Amino acid sequence: MSTRRRAREIVLQMLYEADLNGSRDSEAMHRFVRSRMQGRRALTGFAIDLLEGTLSHLEGVDKQLNALANNWKLSRMAVVDRNIMRLAAYEMMNDVTPGRVAINEAVLLAKRYGEANSPRFVNGILDRLLKQLESKSSQ
Repeated sequence: MSTRRRAREIVLQMLYEADLNGSRDSEAMHRFVRSRMQGRRALTGFAIDLLEGTLSHLEGVDKQLNALANNWKLSRMAVVDRNIMRLAAYEMMNDVTPGRVAINEAVLLAKRYGEANSPRFVNGILDRLLKQLESKSSQ
């Protein structure tokens, strides 16, 4: 497994928890990430940046995802799917990761942690987001 993928899994766990229970304080989140990354400083930094970035941009990310999810409200989506898409959308919208890579990583997370239809669902919405972002950048 890619080490960055492992970092994304840890961030997904924290996003899931924050979605259901509210987020922990910043230091507790950092301790959790550090303990799971087992001393790998660069990956710990990557994971913390992803987590804090996604949480701080959550309103804008959710607005984009809601607009792209035809006949779905974010609140009705499976918690895992919703948070996988939030993470990938943050990465794409903020140029953290190339769009196709972010989508691929999200689909792999959906295959591992989601339901049978999760990979297709996640891919469809994130693909629409990528096309929208690409059309805005070409204007």
